Amino acid sequence: MRESAAERHDRLLELVRRRGSARVSDLAGQLGVSPVTVRRDVEALTIRGLLDRVHGKVSWPHQEGAPGTPSPGGPGGREVVLGMIAPNATYYFAEVIRGAHEAAAAAGARLILRISDYRPQEDAARAAGLLAAGAEGLLVAPGWKEPHDPAEHGRWITELPVPTVLLERRGVPGGPLDDLDRVCSDHGHGVLLAVRHLTGLGHRAPLLVARADSPTALAVRAGYRQALDALGLAAPCPVIDSVPAEADPAGFEAAVGALLAAVRAGEATAALVHNDVDAIRIAQRLGELGVRVPQDLALVAYDDEVAALADIPLTAVAPPKHEVGRYAAQLLIERLRGAPAGPDGQPRRHVELLPRLRVRSSCGGPGAGATVGAASPERQVV
Repeated sequence: MRESAAERHDRLLELVRRRGSARVSDLAGQLGVSPVTVRRDVEALTIRGLLDRVHGKVSWPHQEGAPGTPSPGGPGGREVVLGMIAPNATYYFAEVIRGAHEAAAAAGARLILRISDYRPQEDAARAAGLLAAGAEGLLVAPGWKEPHDPAEHGRWITELPVPTVLLERRGVPGGPLDDLDRVCSDHGHGVLLAVRHLTGLGHRAPLLVARADSPTALAVRAGYRQALDALGLAAPCPVIDSVPAEADPAGFEAAVGALLAAVRAGEATAALVHNDVDAIRIAQRLGELGVRVPQDLALVAYDDEVAALADIPLTAVAPPKHEVGRYAAQLLIERLRGAPAGPDGQPRRHVELLPRLRVRSSCGGPGAGATVGAASPERQVV
């Protein structure tokens, strides 16, 4: 994919921010573009006040009130600017972004957004672009996909010069990211709700069909093991690896085939599927192969983005996406306007918000239309 000018600007700003200053000729080599392109980029960024340029060098602006210089803001002061990095702005994260935007607007703050498209190696450059655009604090949902991404693409977050809140992401346990504020959904609790609901309807332990291409997917897999242990259950079969049908048709058919075999062998009468889109497509494909939902297989989806729109509306675990964005923005604004966090200030916060189970028709039991879960979604780990 060809790099856009905005993406190149973000990388350039990140290089200068880390160094403090750099020669234009050096930047060309590091960015892999011509000196003419870098000079044009530097000129554009200097005009916008995002860089200072003197005698063939560029430097990060340090003067009072420069973009990226933290300011507490507050009532009667100038507008507080929050920056947000999200891996996408559609499925799942659209609601997280909406919650953060609403909280920022309610507090008289402005939210500016950068999208990483699940390219974690570019997240640091996105952050530099936000700082250069005036962000005084950051909400960061890194574009991690693989289990090793937090260790390989997370340290830059601890080096940010402004208050930062992680959202829907956790670092390596015991690692430096544990010292940051964060707001996350408790996906383990969400899986427990689904498993308990299905076993309460008389099913044995449900089979898990899940992706492995996002932090949510990995958390659902871990939560499944924890839920079975907590309820004293054994998995009927190994977890079935799910893949997007449009990206890997053969892999999708293999997942459907494995689930079909488990149903026909009597090994599974219920399944939990991550995510909604996969659950809808799997239900449709099973119907074509003679397996009916919910008569032959009770089905619960995870995410609740489009589960209600299936031919047979799917019971689904609904992470509190809107609330995650709202709580995170409120916490960041509190850090900017109040006492700073740290050893001599307010304690850091790890806030976990509890998903809910929205019961629909795909499990066949009573209670369709009900919502199962805590009235308040919040759990704080101090």
